[in-house]
Amino acid sequence: MQINRYLIHVAVLLLAAVMSGVSFSTNLKQNGPIVARAASAGDVSMGRDTAIIKPIPIPISAVPNRAPILYTVKAGDTLAGIANTLRVSLRQITWSNPGLRLPLTAGKVLRLPPVPGFVVAVKKGDSLSSVAAAYGIDPVTIVDFNLVRGPLVPGSLLVIPVDPAVGPNLRSGVLADPIKPGQLVCPIAGAKIIQKFGPTSFQLEPAYDGYLHFHSGVDILAAYATPIAAAAGGVVTAVGPADYFGIRVEVTDSYGQVEIYAHMSVVAVALGQLVQQGDKVGLVGSTGLSIGSHLHLQLEVAGGPTDPMPLFGCTV
Repeated sequence: MQINRYLIHVAVLLLAAVMSGVSFSTNLKQNGPIVARAASAGDVSMGRDTAIIKPIPIPISAVPNRAPILYTVKAGDTLAGIANTLRVSLRQITWSNPGLRLPLTAGKVLRLPPVPGFVVAVKKGDSLSSVAAAYGIDPVTIVDFNLVRGPLVPGSLLVIPVDPAVGPNLRSGVLADPIKPGQLVCPIAGAKIIQKFGPTSFQLEPAYDGYLHFHSGVDILAAYATPIAAAAGGVVTAVGPADYFGIRVEVTDSYGQVEIYAHMSVVAVALGQLVQQGDKVGLVGSTGLSIGSHLHLQLEVAGGPTDPMPLFGCTV
């Protein structure tokens, strides 16, 4: 009786072993080779032997194009249209094409940046340090983005990326537009605009662009001798009396656009001086073709007057 009990016990064990083997064999047949998978543990993974496996980041966005965009102007093109089509700001177009004039000529090739910033054409005698100093930037920025190797080659193009939330620098290295990067600020904070840009019935205004009378800027009401602040940072390129502007200051800003402050009573800057956005350039007056104390602010893009609005901080 005891022998039979042992035999039954052995038989049960053999049957269990056979069934286990069938199950294991079946799993291999159905699932194929065994694949070792790491168990996820938040920011790390655990392997089969409990070793920590650091995940490898895989880039999912395309690397930005580093080459400058070359656009050939077609008949009927405008700066605003090109900016809208290619999603490049108008200021970046003028910044990348110094000396640009309006109207645009069909066939002209414009240099445009592939990222926020501007394009520089290397001239004979330019070096990495001189180009960097001209724009108040770190030479490493030029080297990193353009993968520069060796001396600069005259005629080559460099793309200079600029953080749009910070804006460009002056040659001194300080921020050109610390108040409102990329936008003009009101030269007289809180002042009211009493005449806008464009065609007008005011007969003292000269003819322009096919209109008999055209106001080429905006008039800002202010008391005599009120301080005038720079709408954007740049370099002073003209001072003194000029035509119907009277006493005026011209600032060529960091984007290559010209700000004209007209009818002034006093000039507070010198030719060639660097000014930051918000720096005082002079005092309000009524010189030139003016019938009362106010500031005439004119913005010229590629040699032609352009609406400077909106002006951050002015009232309409």
